[in-house]
Amino acid sequence: MKCPFCGYHDTNVVDTRVVKDASIIRRRRFCRNCKHKFTTYERVEEPTLMVIKSDGRREPFNINKLREGILRAVEKRPISSEDVERIISEVQQDLSKKFVLEVPSSLIGKLVLEKLFSIDPVAYVRFASVYYQYDSIDKFLTELRKLKKKYMKKNSKKKNE
Repeated sequence: MKCPFCGYHDTNVVDTRVVKDASIIRRRRFCRNCKHKFTTYERVEEPTLMVIKSDGRREPFNINKLREGILRAVEKRPISSEDVERIISEVQQDLSKKFVLEVPSSLIGKLVLEKLFSIDPVAYVRFASVYYQYDSIDKFLTELRKLKKKYMKKNSKKKNE
C-alpha cells in the first residue's frame, strides 16, 4: 500500500480488525520510510449501482458522495470514523439486497436517516435538513417535533425493557 504522506510503497500492516456488523476490514499501517501511521479500509467491490435522481436522471452510485454527506452531518459529533464506515457499509448492503441495478435516491437518504437516528439524533437532524430541503423554519420545526416524539418513544421503550 502506498503511503499517503510520502508515496513510499513499502508499508507494514500493524493491526487488522473487522469493523463491527459489516464486511469491512480496517487496517492500521506503518510507513517504513517516513514512519507515519495511517488507516485503510478494505471492502468487497459491488457491481455498479445506478441512482435514480428525483428529476429522473440516472448516475452511478458514488460512495464518496454518500460519505461526504454523512461526514457533514456528524461533524463535531461524538461519532467515530468506524461508525461512519459501518453506516456506509450497511447502506450498501441494504441496497445490494433490495436492488440489483437501480435505486431511487430517496431510498438512500431514508436508509441513512434510519442509521443516523439510531446513533445520534443531532446528526439525523443535520442530514434531514439537507435531504428534505426545508425551505422554511416552520417545516424544519415540524420535523424537529416529529423527531422529538420518535426519540421520546424510543427512549421510553428502552426504559421499559
